[in-house]
Amino acid sequence: MNVRTRCSAVIGTLCLVASVALATASADEPDTPVQPDAVTLTDVAKAQNPTAGAAGPDDTVWIAERAGTVRVLDGEGLSDPVLDISDQTTTDGERGLLGIAFDESLAHFYLSYTDLEGTSTVEEFAVEDGAVQPDSRRTVLTQEQPYSNHNGGAITFGPDGYLYIALGDGGSGGDPHGNGQNLDTLLGKILRIDPSGGDPYAIPAGNPFVDDPEARDEIWAYGLRNPWRFSFDKGTGDLLIGDVGQSDWEEIDWAPAGSTGGENYGWSSMEGNHPFRGGTEPANHVPPVHEYDRSGLGCSVTGGYVYRGEALPELQGQYVFSDYCDGTIRTLQIENGEVTGEGDLGVSGGEVISFAESGDGELYVLNIGGEIQRIDPA
Repeated sequence: MNVRTRCSAVIGTLCLVASVALATASADEPDTPVQPDAVTLTDVAKAQNPTAGAAGPDDTVWIAERAGTVRVLDGEGLSDPVLDISDQTTTDGERGLLGIAFDESLAHFYLSYTDLEGTSTVEEFAVEDGAVQPDSRRTVLTQEQPYSNHNGGAITFGPDGYLYIALGDGGSGGDPHGNGQNLDTLLGKILRIDPSGGDPYAIPAGNPFVDDPEARDEIWAYGLRNPWRFSFDKGTGDLLIGDVGQSDWEEIDWAPAGSTGGENYGWSSMEGNHPFRGGTEPANHVPPVHEYDRSGLGCSVTGGYVYRGEALPELQGQYVFSDYCDGTIRTLQIENGEVTGEGDLGVSGGEVISFAESGDGELYVLNIGGEIQRIDPA
C-alpha cells in the first residue's frame, strides 16, 4: 500500500483524500445486490496494529500484529503471543509482519514478513496439538526489496494445496524499475510454490512460465502494483485480488478457479483500465473486474473475501472488501467474471487494513488501530 503521513502506525496506504465513488469495468450500471436487513460490527478483541488473520486449529483465528507477534483469537478473546519475531523485523515504511497462513492440514504455519534488512521473507513452522514448534523453523523464500513500500506480503494456500505469495512492485512510485511487467523478477507478482515438495520449495509443474527461460518459474500472475490482500472463494475457488493504485484508480482483479495462471493485470503500463503515464495497454492485459476512482474519500483498496458463512444468508456469495482511507464495508456480486451488483453494508470499520475468514466462513474486520470486529447480523 502507499504511505502518506496521516498516522505513524500505518502500514502503507495512500492517506490522501480520494474516492469512495465506485465504478466498474462494465459499461452497464450494475444493480444493488440483495443486502442483509441490518449488519453490525461486533467488537471481539483489541490487538496491537493487526495486519492479517488466518483460520487456525479448534475454531480459532490467528492474528498477526505488525511488530512481529502472533496471537490466537477464540471465544475467550485474544491470547498472549504464541509467536514473537519482533526482534527480527522492522516497522519502517510499510514493513513488518504482513501475512500468515496455515496449510490445509493445519500441520504447518507460515509467516510473511520483512526482516531487519527489509528483505521479504516467508518462513515455515511445524504445528503440533495446535501449538507452533519454534525449533522447526525454516526459511522458505526470500526476496530483496529496493524500497520500504509496496512489500505486499499476503500469503494463503489455494484450493490446489499450493502456497500463493503476493509481492508488490518493489516500491518508490511509478514502478521505476519496471518490475510489474518484468518476468525475470518476483516483484509485482503473485507466486505459486509447493513448500512441502522440495528444499526450500518445489515449483508446481503447472506453473505458467516453467518452460520460459526468460521468466521466473515461481510466477503465477503479474502486472501488480501492490496486491494488498487476496483470497480464494471457498465456494468456487475463484481468486480475487485487491491491488492498490498509484494516483487515480483502485482495482479488484479476478481469475476463475479453472485458470492456468499467467494473467497480466497491466501495471505499470496500466492503472486499472487506464494507460499509466502514457503507457500502452499490453495485448494480454486482463482488466480489473472492478475499479473505483479517488474523487471521494477512498485511496487504498483493502481486498477481502467472498462471504461463505451462515450468519448472514443474504450476503452469501458476495465479495466483501473495503478501503483503508474510507473504511466502508462494501460488496460486489460477481457472476462469470463480471460485476452484476455493487453495494455496501452500511457500516465502517475505520482504517481497515485487512480481513480475516474463520473456518466456518464468518468474516472479521481488522483496523490498524487495533480493533478486531466480526461482521454480524444487527
